Parts: sequence; C-alpha cells; structure tokens
Amino acid sequence: MCCCFTGSYCILVLCLVPQITWATVSYKQGDPVTLYVNKVGPYHNPQETYHYYTLPVCRPKEVHHKSLSLGEVLDGDRMAESLYEIKFRENTEKKLLCQLTLTEKEVDQLREAIEELYYFEFVLDDIPIWGFVGYMEESGFLPHSHKVGLWTHLDFNIEYNGNSVIFANVSVKDSKPVPLEDGGAGHGAVGTGGGLALSFSYSVHWFESPLNHARRAERLRDYSFFPKTLEIHWLSIINSLVLVVLLLGFVIIILMRVLKNDFARYNVEEEGGCDDLDQGDNGWKIIHTDVFRFPPYKSLLCAVLGVGAQFLTLATGIIVMALLGMFNVHRHGAINSAAIMLYALTSCVSGYCSCSFYTQIHGQRWVWNIILTSSLFSAPLFLTWSVVNSVHWWSGSTQALPASTVLLLLGAWVLVGFPLTVIGGIVGKNRAGNFQAPCRTRNIARQIPTQPWYKHTAVHMAIGGFLPFSAISVELYYIFATVWGREHYTLYGILLCVFAILLSVGACISVALTYFLLSGEDYRWWWRSVLSTGSTGLFIFVYSVFYYRNRSSMSGLVQSAEFFGYSLLTALVFSLMLGTVSFWASLVFIRYIYRSLKMD
Repeated sequence: MCCCFTGSYCILVLCLVPQITWATVSYKQGDPVTLYVNKVGPYHNPQETYHYYTLPVCRPKEVHHKSLSLGEVLDGDRMAESLYEIKFRENTEKKLLCQLTLTEKEVDQLREAIEELYYFEFVLDDIPIWGFVGYMEESGFLPHSHKVGLWTHLDFNIEYNGNSVIFANVSVKDSKPVPLEDGGAGHGAVGTGGGLALSFSYSVHWFESPLNHARRAERLRDYSFFPKTLEIHWLSIINSLVLVVLLLGFVIIILMRVLKNDFARYNVEEEGGCDDLDQGDNGWKIIHTDVFRFPPYKSLLCAVLGVGAQFLTLATGIIVMALLGMFNVHRHGAINSAAIMLYALTSCVSGYCSCSFYTQIHGQRWVWNIILTSSLFSAPLFLTWSVVNSVHWWSGSTQALPASTVLLLLGAWVLVGFPLTVIGGIVGKNRAGNFQAPCRTRNIARQIPTQPWYKHTAVHMAIGGFLPFSAISVELYYIFATVWGREHYTLYGILLCVFAILLSVGACISVALTYFLLSGEDYRWWWRSVLSTGSTGLFIFVYSVFYYRNRSSMSGLVQSAEFFGYSLLTALVFSLMLGTVSFWASLVFIRYIYRSLKMD
C-alpha cells in the first residue's frame, strides 16, 4: 500500500516494494512514451543537482511532476513531464520543440552553467539519459580563445526489443552549438532588441536490440557517458586477500603458542580455586579477580554494542539483498529505500542487545539506556542532515528534502524505529540472564602498574585501526567511486568477502591487543577493546579527505558539505560495527582463557 503526501514539488509516493520489484511496461507501435526531465548539475559535483526547469529552457505551461518513491526523492530526483513527443517505434526528424527569446540575464545563466560543465538527466521508461547542456572550448594563450555554445538540437537514439524499451541515449554529433559569447547571434539564433531568440528541436531514431527486457540492465552498465573507473583490479584484490590470510594465520598461531606456554606455566601449581592463583606470579593470571570488574559508563558501552549489532545486521541484509538481485540499476534510490526500511526494522536488534547486556552487568537505569541507544546514531544523523539539508536548501538544490519527505522519515522513526527499540529493550531486559564470569571479582581493585608506551590506548588504536583499514583499502576506493560518483556497483560477491575479512581481522587484532593488555596486569579491557578496532572509522575518514583532494574533482560549498558530513557518519558507523565485533571477540577470548585456567 502506498502512502501519499503532497509536497512543494510533487506527490511523494512511498512504495518500498516497487523499489525492488518492477513490472515490464509494454507498448504498441505509435503509443506515446513519456520522457521526463529530471535534474542538472556540475559534472564534477554528483550531489549538487538542481531541477532541470531552473534553467531557461522549453517547458510546458503547467509543469506536472511524476510521483516519486522515497528512494528517488532521497537521490535528488525531481522528474517532470516535458514537451518532447516520442511515439514507440516511430522516427522523428528535426521536430520543433519550442521557440524562446532569452533575456541577457537568462543568457548569462546558461553561459555560467555551460562553463561549469552542467549536464542534464532525462528519464525514459526508468532509463536515465545524460547529456551536456552546452559546449565549451578554450584554446591558445596569445591570443586566448574562449567559446561557449548551447545545444539546441538533441538526437534521441532508442533501442527496443519486441514491445519493450531496452536503452536510450542522446547525441549532438550532427548538430552545431549556438554561440553565447556576449549574447551574440549565431547559427540557429537571431539577435533582437529584446534578447536572444532560439529555436529548440529534436529527432528520434529507433533501433532494434537483441537484448530482452530482463537483460536491459547490462546495456546500461556498458554505456559510457561517465568515465569508467571501476576496472576490476583482480591482482590487487588477491594481494589484499593473501595479506589478510597471512596476518590472521600469524596472529592465531603466535597467540595459541603463547597461550599454550602460559597454561603450562600457570598450571604447574597445585590444583586449587581461582582465589589461589595470584600467589607469587605475574601476567594475566594475577588479575583474575579484577578482569571481570564492570567498566564505567555502562549505559554508553551497551548502547554502542546495541547500535553496532544493528548496523551489522543492516549491512549484512543489504549485501544479501544485492546478491539476490533485488536492486535494479534502472530504479533510482532502491538501496536508499531498502536501507531506511531495514534501519527501522532492525531497531529491535539494538534495543535487545543493549538492554540485555546492560541488565547482565547490573545496570539499573534501563529506561535511560533505551533512550540513549535509540539516539546514539539518530541524533548525529539528524544534526548532520540538518546542516547539509540547510546548505542544499540555501543553494536551491534538489538534494534538499521536501517537508513531506522530512515528516515521512520522522514518522518512520517515531512510529516504527523508536517503538521497536523499546520493545527490543524490554524483551532483552526480561530475557537477560546472569553475566557468566569464570572468576569472582573482589571488592577492592588491584593497583595497575605503570605501562610502557606501546601499551597505551593511542598506540593500540593506531594498530587496531590501521590493520582492518588495510584489509579494505582496495575495495574502499570502489565504494567511494560509487557513492560519490556515478558508477553502478555490481561486485557484491567481492564486497561480501571483504566485509567478512574486515570483521575477521578486527576480531583477531582485538584478541591479540587484549592479550597484550592483560599481560601487563591491566584489566581495563572493556572500553579498550571497543576503541582499538573501532578507530578504523578514523582511518576511513582520513581516507575520505584524501579521496576528496586527490581522487576527485569535487568542489564548492554544497558538494563539500554533503561529502564531509556523510563521511563523518560513515566513519561513525564503521566504528560502531567494528567496536562491537572487537568487544565480543575479546569477551569470548577472556572467558575462554580464565575458564580453561580454572578447570585445570
């Protein structure tokens, strides 16, 4: 069932299912095929987009917008009907679209857009069509030549198979641009006292395609209006996998050998209880009465673990849905809609995990714990979105969400996300058992000896963050080129492998660092285990700065606010996920070594 809201642009139709499953549109010869105009923007700033009709171009007397899904609105789409009349399998030659007389201000607006390499996006039968607004040429130094021209004729080339549209693009190779230097007249333009008169026209050519409708996504992936940068560097990926396997093997083998020697040394003593194990020895054995001492800021720690578990579930769900082919490259914003739906539905996971563990470690303020869990990520998200959306609204970008969409997202959190967090928290509190500690904790804490520099928190964070980051550094470029570019990511199988490797490396590094911490008779492992590999988020944010400066051509306030705002949120998500994995790996490891020691 669809929920309809009337906004400032159009009617927003929230239909999450059609985002993932879509029906084939059948045409008969001569049937009208609607061409929607969508947005324009600078070529090098993918997230800085404006409505197509903000430019002085041909438009209907009354602009009718298409009903959009939630994902399309979040993606900045604002589709509107155009004056182009396209009929299925009927060619059209140089048909007049409209005639306009532009004022000097409108000519300057077009000239500025062309100089900033504005491209447009049309949509025909869910197929995006891209092209540049105009043509710019700079040549020579002395004398310097600067030419700016507007494309007033477009050739649409549409491929079909049977009664379905397979692919469409636009070409200007057989037309000449209208010069806009100094508002001058040129080919196809007549200078008048009131401005610049232009005649816009178009042609339509149909071609039969061997691909059927089910395979038309392959045709779009092969199209190269935007440069293809996602070549599969198999050698780099294999090299990364080999390094990760060697790293994991090294950590596991060394750690097992060290633990074997520790067990052999510690168990030489006579068999006794845990309370007799601290006589005349040192190392991790001596702190058995303090290692399970509950940490400070229990509620915050449990909230981190709960939200981290939620994002682990969400990320796994998104990757699995992508592997099952549930996202179509022709459907704009499908992953955005799925992510919002899964985030709301998995809120019960965060509430359950957080409140359950909070009850186990003798937390008393479980209501506050649920509130903190529900706002740990949503509060930074709302703050970041407020700043970014304000910048988009100030610039007039289509990335600024309409009021109806804001109310819809707020309603989704208030009516679905938060209640599920509360329900999950109540269930977790009622089903929480006792904290399973092999050794009891004494009332008086043992004094922690002075630690060498290489066991400080900052050093552990540097080691624990860099190694997982190095495991995903190759794939991270592909992801950035997809999110902050115009690529279609299709390597979901590799992404699943890299995701599993990332979690495995984080767990192993956390166990190793926790062992070194306990060996120095420092039992403050609770927060240290979260921060050690959770610092991977800092490395990811540093990489995002590097990508912005050296791997992209993005610029301007609008694009910069979008990029750095959501890069911070991405870093936070990775920190929460890896911190959660790191903590549970350390807890399982600590329970294992002390239980084994006690049983011997």
